[in-house]
Amino acid sequence: MSITLAGQLVVAISSRALFDFEEENQLFEATDDHAYMQLQMERLDVPAKPGVAFSLVHKLLAFNQNTADGKPRVEVVILSRNDPYSGLRVFRSAQHYGLPIQRGVFTRGKSPYRYLRPLKANLFLSVNELDVRSALEAGFPAARVYPLSKRASDAHPHEVRIAFDGDAVLFSDEAEQVFQSSGLDAFQLHESSRVDNPLPAGPFKPLLEALHRLQSNASPTMRIRTALVTARSAPAHERAIRTLMDWQIEVDEALFLGGLPKGEFLREFEPDFFFDDQMRHIENAAEHVPAGHVAAGVSNP
Repeated sequence: MSITLAGQLVVAISSRALFDFEEENQLFEATDDHAYMQLQMERLDVPAKPGVAFSLVHKLLAFNQNTADGKPRVEVVILSRNDPYSGLRVFRSAQHYGLPIQRGVFTRGKSPYRYLRPLKANLFLSVNELDVRSALEAGFPAARVYPLSKRASDAHPHEVRIAFDGDAVLFSDEAEQVFQSSGLDAFQLHESSRVDNPLPAGPFKPLLEALHRLQSNASPTMRIRTALVTARSAPAHERAIRTLMDWQIEVDEALFLGGLPKGEFLREFEPDFFFDDQMRHIENAAEHVPAGHVAAGVSNP
């Protein structure tokens, strides 16, 4: 029988998103890849510190423990511009933290996003904006990890917490285009008049669907909690809720903030990761929680 990842939630992640390689990256940018490779080999037995997306990956992989049928539910693959030699330290660091990561693709400076298709990835996380944009254009949920983000809280060890913006992330940017071109009143009228028409899907709907499937196979020790955190307010909230109802996908919390800064609300939700399409929201959120920029829609030409 051939090996397959079918039926699993597949997360592809760069080494800098999973581990803190910022010091090593500074050397790379100041010199060349040979000096970087040498430093990584010198530190081969020194585990890298956890990076911005470490908590998300660690908790998702816990869904593979004690499954009823013994089959894994989540696959995490390193998809990295690192060279293969430096990849040795990535795998050793994963082993040090007990992360059962078996697969990796290392492309030594070339964009690795093209390997998302054979992986059938449900999510791609990287610090490289070009790779993220290429992945989004190819139809894969992808976000640029903001490296200065605050690390995730350890207050919820048995719960994967993920927060999503709405327009241009879970939903298309149809309504956001109206807001940016014609203002708030036009936006509210546009959404109120179309309240019974589900919003088109945004780039992260496939991930939300995959999380919904994973939740239905929740392990005895891990579960998922999701939140919609949006600048929408009444009356535009209703179309967002009705869209999720039409998709038959539930979220656990919905925050309709009417333009209030999102960071302090996210601090209270304590997500392992937050996705938003606007950098001003990411910069505000990153002071409190791990955050990633979705370079999609009218806000990201």
